[in-house]
Amino acid sequence: QVELVESGGGLVQAGGSLRLSCAASGRTSSADAMGWFRQAPGKERQFVAARWSGNRTRYTDSVKGRFTISEDTAKNTVLLQMNSLKPEDTAVYYCAAARSSMSWWEYSRVSKYDYWGQGTQVTVSS
Repeated sequence: QVELVESGGGLVQAGGSLRLSCAASGRTSSADAMGWFRQAPGKERQFVAARWSGNRTRYTDSVKGRFTISEDTAKNTVLLQMNSLKPEDTAVYYCAAARSSMSWWEYSRVSKYDYWGQGTQVTVSS
């Protein structure tokens, strides 16, 4: 079992930055990948970024060049640095962990992740 707790959300003006943290506890060694997803009101949960073995990463197109996923292994924490935020980035952001390795294109799929945090709200005002 892996427990995930997100923090760092808040209200920011367009163009600003936020850094989200995901603290992992439990059997973190069993996780092959960590991901960030987001869900806006009335919309499906969508992929934002993922990081897996070999320090490989993947981002959804709309955040490339603005968001960076990284890991602090000493603290068992996954970070999402978000710069140049836009109103359309407003959503609840969720951290997720996947037990099994997979093909690179599968890391964007919600169904491939086994553990989820409770989410943290990010609101970007125009």
